[in-house]
Amino acid sequence: MSEGAVLHVRGRVLVGPEEVRDELWVVDGRVTFTRPPTAGDVRTVTGFVLPGLVDAHCHVGLDAHGAVDAETSEKQALTDRDAGTLLIRDAGSAADTRWIDEREDLPRIIRAGRHIARTRRYIRNYAHEIEPGDLAAYVRAEARRGDGWVKLVGDWIDRERGDLAACWPGDALVEAIAAAHEEGARVTAHCFAAESLPDLLAAGIDCVEHATGLTEELIPAFAERGVAIVPTLVNITTFPELAAGGEKKFPAWSAHMRRLHERRYDTVGAAHDAGIPIFVGTDAGGSLAHGLVADEVAELVKAGLSPAEALSAASWGAREWLGRPGLAEGAPADFVVYDEDPRADVRVLADPGLVVLRGRPTG
Repeated sequence: MSEGAVLHVRGRVLVGPEEVRDELWVVDGRVTFTRPPTAGDVRTVTGFVLPGLVDAHCHVGLDAHGAVDAETSEKQALTDRDAGTLLIRDAGSAADTRWIDEREDLPRIIRAGRHIARTRRYIRNYAHEIEPGDLAAYVRAEARRGDGWVKLVGDWIDRERGDLAACWPGDALVEAIAAAHEEGARVTAHCFAAESLPDLLAAGIDCVEHATGLTEELIPAFAERGVAIVPTLVNITTFPELAAGGEKKFPAWSAHMRRLHERRYDTVGAAHDAGIPIFVGTDAGGSLAHGLVADEVAELVKAGLSPAEALSAASWGAREWLGRPGLAEGAPADFVVYDEDPRADVRVLADPGLVVLRGRPTG
């Protein structure tokens, strides 16, 4: 589109779960629902419109071995963008990706800084690896570096035990999460097993990633306190393969991972039934490919969310949770147009017809 051109979108503009408009306009990179008084160069498209999708657990700048270069980071971000993901909560990255903020053609990123893990208790080259006495100081530092979030590694395999184990004592978590909140940041934590969850909950955790260890006993407390989960079901699908790889050395861990995988849909379904906030995240950027947001939405439907609820977890609800606007008057024009109605079949998300970022079509 040329400078000063106007984009006109007609059809079904899904402003929210219950609010649908017939059209919108993009003027100077912003959404308006009022026809501009003068519009010379107008491009009109039709379809079903959603706010730019959200991947609330994504790692731009990271691969299976650690930080990647800017060229690789750019390819990751472009892959997400072309899949319709225009807002990313980067849940931990060893790379400095702030240069992306200067690029008008790349998604917006909300950063959680670098992972904070216990010494030798996480993937090599990913995290600050520290002991409990230093946790609060590192959390405070990452809170100041990030964009309102800090990422802890709540549990990981303990090689002496041969199974998943919590990484932090409760008193260290209380001090660390209080430090993050003092800095105006929320805290999320990687957690597979149940063991780490009670102390994190008692310390005031705001969100849990994966959350495969949620139990009937813990779910009511999560719901009461409004602690969100980002299940990353497309990542949990890999558990059987991981378990097979560790079978000989860590049989207890392998069996544990298989159990978590087997009940994954039941776990998410029970959390949903209890009213726990659930949001879409793919865990892209470690060993998983980018651009899987449509797959994760479909996985949430398999777990028991309605299509509208799963769409909200990747659009309206997720944007509100992260404090970013959707399709509102005067908001930045970040949205995706589909040829068919995603409310009827969420698999439509895998084939966006047009992606508009900062008011400009990307194709």
